[in-house]
Amino acid sequence: MNKKNESDNLHHTAFENSEPFSIKLTDALRWRLKRKVLPPKAGYQVFNQTWCSSIDLNLEGDRVWWIGHSTTLIRLNNKWILTDPVFSNRVSPFQFIGPKRRTKPAITIDKLPTIDVVLISHSHYDHLDFNSIRQLVKRFPQMTILVPLGLKTKLLKWGAKQVIELDWWQSSNIGGITFTATPAKHWSNRGAFDVNKSLWCGWVMQNDDSPLSKNIYFMGDTGYSTSLKKIGERFKQIDLALIPIGAYAPRWFMQSQHIDPQQALQLYDELNCQSAIAIHWGAFELADESLDEPPFLLNSLKKGRAFHVIKIGDSFAINQFNNALE
Repeated sequence: MNKKNESDNLHHTAFENSEPFSIKLTDALRWRLKRKVLPPKAGYQVFNQTWCSSIDLNLEGDRVWWIGHSTTLIRLNNKWILTDPVFSNRVSPFQFIGPKRRTKPAITIDKLPTIDVVLISHSHYDHLDFNSIRQLVKRFPQMTILVPLGLKTKLLKWGAKQVIELDWWQSSNIGGITFTATPAKHWSNRGAFDVNKSLWCGWVMQNDDSPLSKNIYFMGDTGYSTSLKKIGERFKQIDLALIPIGAYAPRWFMQSQHIDPQQALQLYDELNCQSAIAIHWGAFELADESLDEPPFLLNSLKKGRAFHVIKIGDSFAINQFNNALE
């Protein structure tokens, strides 16, 4: 049953952040003209060997597997959940141009377990992929897709049967898990004429039916904002956060839309996260930093925090009292 709370966005024809920002075309062109994509220090082959691992779905208990970029596979309360499923080789309107995948996803769609829920954070191509959604809908027609406001019609056109559209702070309970859309500082578009016509969000998952209730927070894409502290006020303890750490350089252009590793750690502290996994790095070259820079910076700054950098394909056991990496 869908529980509706107060909404700030329901009547907007274009959505905005609590701390509004705009991306100037001149700035975007300036960045594009000066871009120089840096390869990993040891090269792409060594990077793949270092950061990719074989996936093992036979591991027991509530758990999160990192599939690559912002795609994670979550088993919670005996339900299987996918976040921002992107399995294509490029994140672009076309598969012959645009940012290409430098590391393969840890699993292919035909090898996935039966997916119950898909969470979409926003409409950008590296988070909402037409080909992946179409394949998932074909294989798992009964799955439910949760999206922020403005995306339901698109997903239905793509063949989805069950789509639930939520505003910030609205919730829906599916199979004993409450999914709540949370604020983020970002933007949306898939073309030149739909900028901010759909909302962006993060997601908090709570397994209400378990005697050991757990809160998992999928942050989606976000720039830093003090308004995100409200998430920590509503959810007093976040047992596991999936926090983006990549696509942050140069800061003069990216700071309004993507956090960097230092800000990822700041949000980890401000939201009272008990543990975290670094996501949104290692697959696509979306900004100017090299693929291997985000994990290096995070590890050099985290100072004992349980903020884990895991390989693509590795997993993390969700345990309220013992968050040790297994």
